[in-house]
Amino acid sequence: MKAVSQSSRMHGAYRSGLDHLATGLCVLATILVVAPLVAIFAYLLFKGASSLNLDFFTKIPKPVGESGGGMANAIVGSGVLLGVASLIGIPLGVGGGIYLAEFGRGTRLANAVQFTADVLNGVPSIIVGIAAYSLVVIPMHHFSALAGGVALGIMMIPTVMRSTEEMLLMVPHTIREAALGLGVPNWRSVLSITLKTASPGVITGCMLAFARVAGETAPLLFTALGNQFWSVNLNREIAALPLQIYIYAISPYDDQHRLAWAGALVLIALIVLAVSLVRYVASRGILKGAS
Repeated sequence: MKAVSQSSRMHGAYRSGLDHLATGLCVLATILVVAPLVAIFAYLLFKGASSLNLDFFTKIPKPVGESGGGMANAIVGSGVLLGVASLIGIPLGVGGGIYLAEFGRGTRLANAVQFTADVLNGVPSIIVGIAAYSLVVIPMHHFSALAGGVALGIMMIPTVMRSTEEMLLMVPHTIREAALGLGVPNWRSVLSITLKTASPGVITGCMLAFARVAGETAPLLFTALGNQFWSVNLNREIAALPLQIYIYAISPYDDQHRLAWAGALVLIALIVLAVSLVRYVASRGILKGAS
């Protein structure tokens, strides 16, 4: 009996050691994931916080060689571009994800759409910019905010589509069967029940796509081009934070380098704020229609 008891204690200690080891590895992995973001944000604070002032958020860039100015037009322009991109990418992506998960599973068309989305998700952003230049800029005969929004919207579609598909597939089939058993049409069940159940995951996928395109510069060089003045006209060139950061970063003037760091800090902060706000609203149930 003593040998059995001793063996049981050794086995328990071994299992406890493995449990603590696994927990420690998970904590270490979490730290390794979070550490780069914290390091980047801390470095941006160190380099760019000193250049943030009221002028940065209220004034447009000064002419080359003059100190001061701000990026107010670029902040507004980024909002316009991301708004247009979201209007294009989110409805198409969510609609495609619904089709893949609910209506087209196993069909040749669904397989082709999945393959296309996966390939498009890996296409370099500069290629998307060239495609948007050929499809939008050349027919319009000028650069425009609309062309920039189209390029960013195309980049959002595959991420939104695949995340929507995966989230819908995680909804239990019993929920669908219960709705159909009550006589609810399939399309109504998908939109009113299945999609609402999966809405937190779908919203997270949309935010991931939003965050991915918010800092893209290459597509905008071929489409929106940039603007040193105020403009919210979708038919004309428009400023954007990534473009202004790029212009200032390659400038020979130290003052513009400081503004570039400040712009990078503001861009990261706006992305974090937007993602956090949407996740908070989703967690409260507001976007799911909860009271």
